[in-house]
Amino acid sequence: MKVGPKYKIAKRLGASVFEKTQTQKFAIAAERNPRQSRGRGRGPTEYGRQLLEKQKVRFTYGLSEKQFSSYVAAAMKTHASADLTPADVLHRSLELRLDNVVSRLNLAPTRRAARQMVSHGHITVNGRKTTIPSRLVHMNDVIGIREGSKKLPLFENFTERTSEMTTPSWLRWDAKKMEGGVQTMPTTESATPAGDLSTVLSFYSR
Repeated sequence: MKVGPKYKIAKRLGASVFEKTQTQKFAIAAERNPRQSRGRGRGPTEYGRQLLEKQKVRFTYGLSEKQFSSYVAAAMKTHASADLTPADVLHRSLELRLDNVVSRLNLAPTRRAARQMVSHGHITVNGRKTTIPSRLVHMNDVIGIREGSKKLPLFENFTERTSEMTTPSWLRWDAKKMEGGVQTMPTTESATPAGDLSTVLSFYSR
């Protein structure tokens, strides 16, 4: 997906949409130019607020409009239960993408890097190489690094480099075996949403 100028987009949507803008340098620049960061004139309309929220979530996960709208459509078709709303379904679907799980497991520094890692065949699911970043990960799936890839500079001293990194509570990682997976379904408490997903659903309900 072609993104465009990341700093310009992040100033409009917020630093969290791209890992490279989550820096002190960017925060200082945003403080110096508050009008550029928040927009000029009056505050956004309800439609404008919903659009910005949608774009923030979409860019955070690095999805095209077509991909993202497909996730939203599937979530909106889901019949809400007492403990699972359409917003929960959307959040879970986004978090369980293989590229996101690879990133959350600290196998890659960013979601973009995780997507490339999967596309280049460095990641296995249940022992088999996969090159599909959008693949959904299930509870019993075992995510690992392809044996032939472990010797590459990309994973040099990997165990040492990741020993102090924290794995989200809904995921598991075995440093010795260099494999992990999903141990509980992600929730808004265990995996902070990229934005207000209810607002996103309202945008597509118009």
